Amino acid sequence: MKTQKRIRDFNIPIGNMNTGKNNSITDVEGVKVGHVTLNNNKIKTGITVVLPHTGNIFRKKVVGACHVINGFGKSTGLLQIEELGNIETPIMLTNTLSVGAAHEGLVKFMLSIDENIKSINPIICECNDSYLNDIRELHVKDYHVFEAIKNASSSFEEGNVGAGTGMVCYELKGGVGTSSRVVSIDNEIYTVGVLVLSNFGDMEDLIINGNFVGKNLKNIIKPEDEKEEEGSIILIVATDIPLSSRQLKRVIKRVEPGIAKTGGFIGHNSGEIAIGFSTANIINHFEENTILNMKIINEANINKVFKAVSEATEEAILNSLICSNTTKGKDGHIVYSLKDYVNELLPLD
Repeated sequence: MKTQKRIRDFNIPIGNMNTGKNNSITDVEGVKVGHVTLNNNKIKTGITVVLPHTGNIFRKKVVGACHVINGFGKSTGLLQIEELGNIETPIMLTNTLSVGAAHEGLVKFMLSIDENIKSINPIICECNDSYLNDIRELHVKDYHVFEAIKNASSSFEEGNVGAGTGMVCYELKGGVGTSSRVVSIDNEIYTVGVLVLSNFGDMEDLIINGNFVGKNLKNIIKPEDEKEEEGSIILIVATDIPLSSRQLKRVIKRVEPGIAKTGGFIGHNSGEIAIGFSTANIINHFEENTILNMKIINEANINKVFKAVSEATEEAILNSLICSNTTKGKDGHIVYSLKDYVNELLPLD
């Protein structure tokens, strides 16, 4: 985002639905994203945070859901989301071996904003960046959580920033990407936004807007290492559509066709985790009423929401590729950027 060229800037529109104003997860009002990027020689890692809103989320929880597509992952906080159907902390993304540091940092942050907290459910998701990053040295620290939250904004960079600094997607430079779609329901406009941390896929499988470009691209680039697909992707889905946790779980499952439309097939050693939240119904931690009123969508009209998630997921993955830069990391490994070769793949239908 910001001044970066995204997939649509190459005249490659994804899907048929309209995007939000900034084609970003932050088109959902109140949502912000922040990064801390650690990028120095063999250090290629960081933290990315998604804030569902800028208030005290422990006191003002949002409806939440999670969906494990393939569970080769080390995420924390999913168990309570599954049981209670709400989210009470920011969502942190980082590398596999930094989950502990991010967890401690998020606990410290939540304790710093509310003296009533005696228990909290920190949500940390990860992908493994060890091909480019010196992951064993544990460069992410707990205080980086505070910095990422402080940096959170409605306008943020994509690509190899924050948690995406060392990620590899389709054997190209991957990382953070986002996209959004708008949906009309009862003459009201609602937004669905998706943010991804992409770290999966074989180059020869890459599809862009229905075009099987991967094999031609592999003949051009010739990646330095041949290895079986074993990556991961984290997907955060945000919306202002009134949904129950059960409905939201149905919605976030539709990230799967979005992944598939870029060429992903969900490998044995992959970790695909989707987390979603709706800002439409706020759950008060210190609620005095016994019976609560909540608005939810009539599921006879939910198909357009499913389609919005699928389209936004596909485009977010492609944005994570096209916004990244060619990167040299640990052990001299080089991973090239799609944007360095996109003109050789055009025209795309």
